[in-house]
Amino acid sequence: MSRSLLAELLDRNDQHVDSLDADTFADYREAQRPPVVSVCCSDSRVSQEGMWATDRPGFLFTAGNIGNRVSDVVDGVRVLDGSVAYPLKHTDTSVLAVVGHTGCGAVGAALAAAQTDEYPDEVGVRADVEDLVPIVERGLAELDAGEETADSVEVDADTEASLHNRLVEYNVHEQVAIAADTEEGADADVYGFVYDFQGVYGDRDGAAYLVNANGERDPEALRELVGEGRADHVASLL
Repeated sequence: MSRSLLAELLDRNDQHVDSLDADTFADYREAQRPPVVSVCCSDSRVSQEGMWATDRPGFLFTAGNIGNRVSDVVDGVRVLDGSVAYPLKHTDTSVLAVVGHTGCGAVGAALAAAQTDEYPDEVGVRADVEDLVPIVERGLAELDAGEETADSVEVDADTEASLHNRLVEYNVHEQVAIAADTEEGADADVYGFVYDFQGVYGDRDGAAYLVNANGERDPEALRELVGEGRADHVASLL
């Protein structure tokens, strides 16, 4: 056991405790009503609380997994993941944010599996990657069919890196569609974002770019939705 890391964890918790006001949990000790549930890829570089500047309880219900997937297969039926379905049905949560990120290792692994039929050795990781492979395969088919790249971002579609990140965005679109097609997600606003720390969508590391809003993918329509002051948060690689 790494005692130094254990000590760091406890010291960090002390910093957290010291940052809280005495009444921070006054409205949330017995119940929660977060307006937003955010589903993001499990990655140490992508902090959900950080990207939405959330340092107090009550605003953000967080869920994370490999590939920012919103669903599971239960008894042969694809259903909304419990971590997403619960807040939408039981805590008055009305917005679902699906957040992919540039350079996503899960999408990269699914791309490699689709191209070479090679999968990660770890059983749990393999299962998560396998769930993404059909999405990646559909994305490859659509891109190969000549889908035009949006004007908002210049992309060299011949490079592997560009293909990788375009599939990251494609996966976000697919996850939005899956969520919106469920009973729990039907009445929610479902937004799709890509978190960029590689300068793919723009020059601001850590910016979240809106790529989908309730199925709408057209950048001009999305810019109108967010307003002129936030138009720089809209971009697309597809």
